[in-house]
Amino acid sequence: MAYDADCIFCKIIRNEIPNTVVYEDDVVKAFLDITQVTPGHTLVVPKTHVADIFGYDADLAAAVFSRIPKIAQAIKASDPAIIGMNIVNNNGKVAYQSVLHSHFHLIPRYQPTEGFAMTFTDNSADYTPEQLQQVAAKISAQLSAE
Repeated sequence: MAYDADCIFCKIIRNEIPNTVVYEDDVVKAFLDITQVTPGHTLVVPKTHVADIFGYDADLAAAVFSRIPKIAQAIKASDPAIIGMNIVNNNGKVAYQSVLHSHFHLIPRYQPTEGFAMTFTDNSADYTPEQLQQVAAKISAQLSAE
């Protein structure tokens, strides 16, 4: 497993920093976020140091992602007041990633107004179908190059 001695999440994985574990196995560690946006707010981190989604290979992705539903289901089952959940993964500082070790926020939702919100701007009027097709073609070409 890759380890970065300066990474706060690597230190948490190695129990060099106190943490409240929700789940742990040989691939991931899930622990309560100290901010607790809502009660039960949990971070799921791979045990190998990878900065963001762009550093994953298919095997690591399959191993990490396959554990998220089990952890999410356990969080939901832990409190009947939980009526939904946001699963958030930020990649890069511009995307609000504050710790450069890949992690997934599992944020239980109890009501529509509880201090957490996501806003998506509707830019649909700015794109013609042809422009959307050009964007899709550029992305598809990169998938074909693999």
